[in-house]
Amino acid sequence: MRRDLFSLKHKVAVVTGGYQGIGKVVAGYLADAGADIVIFDLKDASETAEGIRREYGVSAAAYICDVTDPEDVKNKLEAAAEKMGTLDLLFNNAGICLHKEALDCTPEDWRKVVNVNLNGIFFMAQAFGRFLTSHKKTGNIVNTASMSGTIVNIPQGQASYNSSKAGVAHLTKSLAVEWASRGIRVNSISPGYIRTEMTGTVRQDWQDYWVSTIPFGRMGTPDELAGAVIYLLSDASTYTSGLDMVIDGCFTVV
Repeated sequence: MRRDLFSLKHKVAVVTGGYQGIGKVVAGYLADAGADIVIFDLKDASETAEGIRREYGVSAAAYICDVTDPEDVKNKLEAAAEKMGTLDLLFNNAGICLHKEALDCTPEDWRKVVNVNLNGIFFMAQAFGRFLTSHKKTGNIVNTASMSGTIVNIPQGQASYNSSKAGVAHLTKSLAVEWASRGIRVNSISPGYIRTEMTGTVRQDWQDYWVSTIPFGRMGTPDELAGAVIYLLSDASTYTSGLDMVIDGCFTVV
């Protein structure tokens, strides 16, 4: 290719929830595409950041950050921007899941899931958008929603998760429209069942049922999400905003 449309060179990407799972794997792919990496997580992801730095020859840093705390988010973004020189891209990925029937879901259960999955996505996107706007910069955001925002998963009950992820998908569209004139693109990916540390702890009969209902006959891997994130963060998608890209092995098609 004469034009490297998918290059992220000379960009700084923030990845939330990058300690493990989808965030950790995709952070490596973003670095492979040339981006310097900043990882935000409730756990210390310093070793992950150091591994990325060594393997891909980019700058990398990690910060312990609670995405549900707007002040913590603001402070950590400012610290990251000072250390890295600037910020350009956000993979807004931190999230949790609770498999609990709605009748058994306590107010604390509900608030915790919605707080991380929806409020955390908003607080991070808001602070990132404010940073770009105050520095007169354009930039791109990719939020992690879920196919669970489109369909209702069975046999497990997870109304809190489904509702929070539906909110993420529509929040993405709302921000995309509001910020289009500012040169800030906002898109989301909606993964299907992905084999990660999180899904690996789920009871085996549920996992077997999920696989039996996926036309691809298997769960996806975090690696299979990376290309979509790179596309949406790169100049290959300069006319794309407000998109929710479902990546689910045809699960929601049938």
